[in-house]
Parts: sequence; C-alpha cells; structure tokens
Amino acid sequence: MRNLPELITPLPGPKAQAIIARDHAAVSGSYTRCYPLVAERGEGATVIDVDGNRFLDCNAGIAVVATGHCHPRIVQAIEQQARKLIHMSGTDFYYENMVTLAEKLSVLAPMPGPHRTYFGNSGTEAIEAAMKIARYHSGRDKFIAFLGGFHGRTMGSLSLTASKYTQRARFSPLVPGVTHIPYAYCYRCPYHQTPDTCTVECVDILEAQLFKTILPADEVAAIVLEPMQGEGGYVVPPPKFFAELQRVAEKHGILLIADEVQCGMGRTGRMWASQHFDFKPDILAIAKGISSGLPLSATVARADVMDWKPGAHASTFGGNPVAVAAALTTIELLEQELIENARQIGEHLMARLKEWPKRFPQVGDVRGLGLMIGIEIVKNQTTREPDQRRRNALIDAAFHSGILILGAGENTIRLSPPLTFTLEQADFVASTLEQLLARQP
Repeated sequence: MRNLPELITPLPGPKAQAIIARDHAAVSGSYTRCYPLVAERGEGATVIDVDGNRFLDCNAGIAVVATGHCHPRIVQAIEQQARKLIHMSGTDFYYENMVTLAEKLSVLAPMPGPHRTYFGNSGTEAIEAAMKIARYHSGRDKFIAFLGGFHGRTMGSLSLTASKYTQRARFSPLVPGVTHIPYAYCYRCPYHQTPDTCTVECVDILEAQLFKTILPADEVAAIVLEPMQGEGGYVVPPPKFFAELQRVAEKHGILLIADEVQCGMGRTGRMWASQHFDFKPDILAIAKGISSGLPLSATVARADVMDWKPGAHASTFGGNPVAVAAALTTIELLEQELIENARQIGEHLMARLKEWPKRFPQVGDVRGLGLMIGIEIVKNQTTREPDQRRRNALIDAAFHSGILILGAGENTIRLSPPLTFTLEQADFVASTLEQLLARQP
C-alpha cells in the first residue's frame, strides 16, 4: 500500500453513496460526520474507502490508532490472545495480562506511586470512575472543570464537559455540583492578558472569588482538566497554569484529575502531556490510543486515593484480555520508537506551520505538542474573530484532496495523525494545506 493519497472516483464514490444511504436509514442520527468517508481498510496512516480511493489519515480514528491502522505487531497480539482467551471478566476473576498492564501503567504514571488501576472500555468510563474515586475518597461532592473541556458524554462526564452546547442540550438535569471556570487559552484569554503578564487569573478566580462566595473549598472533591485541551481547540497552557493549580489543590486538600484520554499515550511526544509541565495529578484517565483501536480505558490513581471497597465500582468488559494484549504491545511500540517519532515529526511540522500566520491572513494561531497540532482559522488576525465557515471549507477541501482532518473547538483544525507518520507524509499534508489556504477566498 502506498503512503500518499490517490483518488480514483469522485467523492463520495458509488459504493460509498449506497452505504451512506443505508446508514441514514438505520444508524443513530446523533453521529457527526464531517465528510462522506466510508472506510474499508487501513494500514499505517493510510485509509482506503469502499471505492478504492486512498486517503492520508490525519486524525488517527480520533487519536485512537496511535500505532497506525492495523500495525502487524498489534494484529499479531490480538490474534494470539484471541486463540487463548477472549473474555472472562476481570470484575469477578483474575487473568495475568490485566495485572501486567496495571503494573506497567504504574511504572509509566506521571505521579508518585504506588498506584492502582481500574479498567473500563472508553474515555467517558475512565472519567466516570475518576469522579467516583474522588467522591469516595474525599467524602466531598463537588467538582471544578474548565470551559472548553471535553470529558465524555455519559451523565457524569457530560456534567464536566463544556465544549459545545449541543452535547448538553436537552439532557438536564446533569450531575449537580460542577463549577466551570475559564481554561488557560492564552490566544483568547478572557482576562485580556498575555502569558508574560498574567498572574494565572484563570486559577486565581478560585481563591479570589469562588471559594469566598459560592463554592466552599472544603466541599470540592477534585479539579478535572485536560493537560492539553482536545475538543476545545488543541489548546496548550503555559507551565505556570499547572504550578498554580497544584498549589491551590494542595492548600485546600482537593484532588487533581488529569484527563489524558486524547493527549496521552505518546501523542504529544511524551508518554503523557502532563510530563511537559511537571504536572503530577492524583488520578489519571487514559483511553483512545492505549490499545491501538480496541475498546479499553484505564483510571490510574495513587493507591491511597483508590481506597474503595469491593463492589463499589466494576465493569463486565473493562480490561478485556484481547484489548489488554493490544495495549501491552502498543506500549512496547511507543517506548521503542513511536513517542520519539511523534516528537521529531511534530517539531518538523510545527517549524513549518508556525510561519503560516505570516503567510495566510486566515490563520490566527498555530499551537501544539508532538503530533497534536491545532491551526486556528479567523476572519481577521487583529480582531481574532473565529471563522468557522472557512475552517469547515478547508476540512472539506482537504478531504477532496485525499487528506482526512477534523475540526476542534469553534474554528480550529486539528492534526493528530498516527504516531507512525513519516516526514514525507507530514510534508505532503503541509504542502497540500498551504495550497488550499492560498486558494481560499
């Protein structure tokens, strides 16, 4: 399979059109599809649709296939495990590879140990478990989360999510006791500061106002955040944001929950985004890239924090042995080469993309870590007014050029390819997007 796009039919092709028509009749209308891709197979960073068109995948199945599509070592691990044991339920029985993965995650965790790990199937389950652990351990019931954050769509995690109103509309009442505050979104600072001049007002608001008026600090179980926001626009905070969060949390006995569902597992050029900022959470939520496409999540906490009793929480499928086998091989590949590749290719891409605001008036900001890069599209660089129409048009034009990208936040393009991405592929994406930006009205 070649490594660059090749389109042989108009998009969508005839087979894709037929499948999409069937989908519209049979599948939930709640799904969001940005363009009519009907995938049939994949390899590395390449996806082939049902009509034989070849695309370059710059979203990695929403940051899930960290090792690329159908990596041969992942496929081998899945096949070998499936021949031995597909399911037994770690809730009620023991099997070794689940223990091995928990031990490995403890070694990798960004905070001091010892640790214990709870296994689920998805990012939202990891967050639900983190919320329950925080309440159980602390005896407190309230949470602080951030505007722009995305933590999932089940009722607890949805109560933390503050990314798009459509994700919350008509689902109230949600879990009570969540207070949202501004994130450290420096390009759009709500306090009109710069990283050099701010006093981290987005954290200072807690002690300066909220703890004095509506939110007793001794009732807050945890502060929940993505160390780098994903759905909110691929936003990278300054290091002092984390230092101030840790100071406030320690002073008031509040737990810190790091949602690394999208930004973890090597995506930022470190195993965890938290490591870029020396951030040491009490609880870590992991999913997406952990098992290269199989459903698996992990909630890792300090052992003294995960002190709940048998029966307090469980999952029939969480820690499925086939998914765990894929995760163990995923971690091997990340440690051997792919985290370093994400760092190197990410730095190469960023060096090129950082010049775009000077070259293209519709590009307001470029930011990112590793292979998690956001490009913010604006109507005017001075006013910074978001331009969702141009952003969406660029995503569609990229699709018709054979590149699969997605949006994030109101007006940002996200680049989150598999961590196997090559220099050739990165340069092809950059050159193609430059041509499309130059042609945009």
